Amino acid sequence: MDRIDRLRIFVRVVECSSFTKAANILQVPRSTVSVAIRELEQLVGARLLQRTTRSVAATEDGRAYYDLCVRLLADYDDAETIFTHGAMNPKGRLRINVPGRLGRLIIAPALPGFFNKYPDIELDMGVTDRAVDLVQEGIDCVVRVGELNDSSLVARKLGNLPLINCASPDYVARYGLPQTVKDLGRHFAVNYASPTTGRIARWEYTEDGHSAEISMRSFMTVNTAEAYIACCEAGLGLIQIPAYDVEMQLRAGSLVEVLSSHRAEPMPIAILYPHRQHLSPRLQVMVDWLADLFSRTIL
Repeated sequence: MDRIDRLRIFVRVVECSSFTKAANILQVPRSTVSVAIRELEQLVGARLLQRTTRSVAATEDGRAYYDLCVRLLADYDDAETIFTHGAMNPKGRLRINVPGRLGRLIIAPALPGFFNKYPDIELDMGVTDRAVDLVQEGIDCVVRVGELNDSSLVARKLGNLPLINCASPDYVARYGLPQTVKDLGRHFAVNYASPTTGRIARWEYTEDGHSAEISMRSFMTVNTAEAYIACCEAGLGLIQIPAYDVEMQLRAGSLVEVLSSHRAEPMPIAILYPHRQHLSPRLQVMVDWLADLFSRTIL
C-alpha cells in the first residue's frame, strides 16, 4: 500500500467516523483500513484518531492532518489528469462555500443535474453567510453577494441580484402602506446585522436615478436571512432582500412588495477562488456550472 492510498483511507475514516463504513465505501477489508491507519500514525509520529467502542473521531493533530490530506489529494488528482482527458471527465473532490439561502433554494435543488453530468466529482458544500479564508480552510471556491474587498482572490462576477422592499399584510394593516420615501419616517424596519462585522445595514433606496440611505426605527435586529424574513412575516417591520429569497412568500401572500419605485441598487454576486495559473478541470466545470445556473434562475 503506497502513501497516497493510506491518505485516502485516513480521509474516508475521518469523514465516516467509522473504520467499517470507510472500508465498505472503499471496498476493502476492514483489516486493511486498520493497518493503513496504524502505519500512517507511525509514519507521522502522532495519534491521528481517537477510537471508542462506538465511533472514531480525529484528534486535534488528526483534524489538522486531515485538512492537509484533503488539499494534497486534490493536488495529486489534478496532477494525474492535467495532460489527459481530465478536462472532459473531471474527477476528485471539490470544497465550495455558499450563502445559506442560495445554497438551499438555488444550488442544492439543481445539483442532481450537475452530478448527472460529472459523476466522478465529490462535492463538499459549506453553507454559511460568514467570510471564509479559502486558503486557510482549504476551500476551492466561494459564492458571495455584495461588494468585494479581497484582492488576493480571483473574482468572476456573475451579475447583480435585484433587491425588493417587503412587508407583511399584518404590518400594512397596522402601520399603513408607505407610498414615498418620506413615509418611512413613521415606519419600522427589521435591522440586519452583518454576521461578520456586526454592522447594521441602513435602509437604501434610489430616487431620481441616485442612491441614498437612511436609518429607520426598529424593534428587531437579526443576523441571518432566515430570521430576517421570519420577522418580516411576523409583522415586525419592513425588509430589503434579494427578490429570489422571498419568491415563495410573495406568491403565497405572506409578504407583499412595497415602494417598488424606490428599490435599493442591485447587489453584485460573484464566484471567488484562489489565484491559480491553471484551474483544475473540476473547479473549472463547477465555476461554469454555477455561472450558468445563476444566469438561468435569479439574474
